[in-house]
Amino acid sequence: MGVTQDVAALVVYAERRGIIGRDDRAWAYNRLLAALREEGPLPSWTDAEEAGDDLEALMERLGSAGVAAGIEEDTPSGRDRVQTELMGLLMERPSRINSRFHVLAEASGPLAATDWFYRLCCDVRYVREAAIARNVSWTTPTRWGELEITINLSKPEKDPAAIAAAGSAPTGSQYPACQLCVENVGYYGRGAQAAFGAHPARQNLRVVPLSLGGETWGFQYSPYAYFEEHCIAMSTEHRPMVVSRANMTRLLDFVDQLPHYFVGSNADLPIVGGSILSHDHFQGGRHVFAMMQAEVAQEVRLQAYPDVACAVLRWPLTVLRLRCADRARLLEVAWQLTCAWRGWTDRTVGIVARDADGTPHNTVTPIARRVDGGYELCLALRCNVTSEAHPLGVFHPHEDKWHVKKENIGLIEVMGMAILPPRLLGDLEAGTLTRDGVGQVFAGVLEDAGVFKWDVEGRAALGRFLASL
Repeated sequence: MGVTQDVAALVVYAERRGIIGRDDRAWAYNRLLAALREEGPLPSWTDAEEAGDDLEALMERLGSAGVAAGIEEDTPSGRDRVQTELMGLLMERPSRINSRFHVLAEASGPLAATDWFYRLCCDVRYVREAAIARNVSWTTPTRWGELEITINLSKPEKDPAAIAAAGSAPTGSQYPACQLCVENVGYYGRGAQAAFGAHPARQNLRVVPLSLGGETWGFQYSPYAYFEEHCIAMSTEHRPMVVSRANMTRLLDFVDQLPHYFVGSNADLPIVGGSILSHDHFQGGRHVFAMMQAEVAQEVRLQAYPDVACAVLRWPLTVLRLRCADRARLLEVAWQLTCAWRGWTDRTVGIVARDADGTPHNTVTPIARRVDGGYELCLALRCNVTSEAHPLGVFHPHEDKWHVKKENIGLIEVMGMAILPPRLLGDLEAGTLTRDGVGQVFAGVLEDAGVFKWDVEGRAALGRFLASL
């Protein structure tokens, strides 16, 4: 099949997915042909309609055609820039996407709006469904419930050129400032040899504006999702991530507008925070995690707030779950608990609020959702102190578990889903590890991250903290 026939097949695919209309066929064909620096008469649309919908094979051929035309370098990222440019050319402008999302939400409800937007992001290959399908996933029964294990094979590995160029990338201002900035919408991307190094193609990215806490934030889906409708909300300002009362308000604003999604924030300190602390953002989606199904281990009575139900969850990390029909009351309690934890020191269990120079160690991972018509806000207590025995973090995966997990325990792991590196697949295939064994190690990783352990000493220390509230 020639390039012109592949272009025609992509046009037919876009029409079938509702990305373009039937009257757009010739226009779309000519736009794509020009982008590939090709010429040729309109092909037989009948042949294009019968070509099938093997989108990945089709895009692979078109990416190679762009390389052959000298448009891009012959690397995976070079071909991806060609492919993403073609999809971007077929899409409506962001203003039209934004308008359609909000009109649909107003007319048919937020579920209909996110259903449409998510399907669009999949159809234009922003959400890489084919790549995500390569991930290896399973569940492991543990004392904490069914933990989810994912070996991440979807994110592409860096090109050798990208690895070599990383050390020599210039410092200073770059554009976009990071991969979470809204300025990524429509960005062509760049290769490893470009100034500031590699940056993924984003011509097919669309970001819908949401009003959160009196600010405009962007709403998009994760291209390499770890769970159902994995979404991201990010500040339109490139600023450091922070757990604040204002951001807790934004979490509740988010679930008011999209009540079928949960949303949470990574902790805002190194070691216990997520992988991107440079940009204020949240993550959410439709998944039900094991932590959300955890049993209540202890009810906590808050005398000043009898209408706010507070409970300690039976979970390896220390998680306080708050529920209330009144979001203002819930927010008040959540912020008071956060402030109390940030100032809490109990050296008998290794918890230190601040160093002598004022460096903070305590923070929370907050997670919000709507439950039974009311609000739920879970606060996972985090502490990033280090010691000689645990230089990477006392409440971080300990060295005996690094063969499975050494990286930070972020929001997704806090809730019971392990995101593990591809190297483990070889260990599983060789029989060095078993799936159940990996799952049990991950349970131990979460136990390491718990600030109040499930032993007599840890329960007593938790009791002291709760008594202080």
